Amino acid sequence: MAEVYNPSMVPTLTPGDQLVVRYGAVVRPGDVVVMRHPFRQDLLIVKRAVERRAGGWWVTGDNPLVENDSREFGPVPDEFLVARAWVRLRRPPERGQRSAAALLSWAASAVRPVRSPSARSSERPFPRRLRAR
Repeated sequence: MAEVYNPSMVPTLTPGDQLVVRYGAVVRPGDVVVMRHPFRQDLLIVKRAVERRAGGWWVTGDNPLVENDSREFGPVPDEFLVARAWVRLRRPPERGQRSAAALLSWAASAVRPVRSPSARSSERPFPRRLRAR
């Protein structure tokens, strides 16, 4: 299990979400991965593996406003990728927001597989904001 702490993967993942991960899984373009931060290897971060480049994987967050990714630190060596996200467990609503509608909305999206966009046959391989960069 891994917990998401910052907004770099919004809207796919939000702070407080839990990830069920698979250690040592093969990484493909579009996968969400848990990795060691290249500058602070004791810190684990969650990013999307975009493509293989010389030197490793180019990784980005899904939130274009947060640049704590390969735009800042370059390609990430394979040995820094720890696990691939498999299932996301959405954090329950805060106590003050537990209306029936909020709980129903949460329940409908609480547990979802974390798949690469390319794994969905009817969608583009990557979100538009990644394709535009």
